[in-house]
Amino acid sequence: MRLLEELLPGCWLIEPKVFRDVRGEFVKTIQESFLLENGLNFKIREEFYSSSRSGVLRGMHFQRPPHDHIKFVTCVSGEVLDVLVDIRKGNSYGRIASTKLSAENAHCIYIPSGIAHGFLAISDDSLMLYKTSSEYSHSHDDGIHWNSFSFDWGIVKPIVSNRDESHSSFLSFQTPF
Repeated sequence: MRLLEELLPGCWLIEPKVFRDVRGEFVKTIQESFLLENGLNFKIREEFYSSSRSGVLRGMHFQRPPHDHIKFVTCVSGEVLDVLVDIRKGNSYGRIASTKLSAENAHCIYIPSGIAHGFLAISDDSLMLYKTSSEYSHSHDDGIHWNSFSFDWGIVKPIVSNRDESHSSFLSFQTPF
């Protein structure tokens, strides 16, 4: 594994080990010793996945303290445009980063607490796998509206849930981080 790029402070794009042969491929998405060697402390408390068709936009999600969490995400099928917004108080507040994740590139993102996360499915059958450092807490689940910060998603009318449409705008958001 290797760190490719720091997308936002403490938020890393990671290239995992991929083994390919005539049978297909084997991908090691996470390795505790590698994370610890690079100062990334992460214990998995929950894992889940989402499947989306092309044009589906999910985001921008996070959990409020004390149930905030670190996320480790990867796209295991299809391709997505992954988007991150720093919502931590300080110099990086409001900074935005994006990257494409796909089954082909097998890249992963280590997302620290205080980063709002979302993605746009670029292809049908996009499957995102999430590992988190805390369990889901409905009462601490939150988000900011996907279209309320300066980012061009490259789509006019994405498919968005009612929940995601109801998130507050970035300008009216009061960060707990």
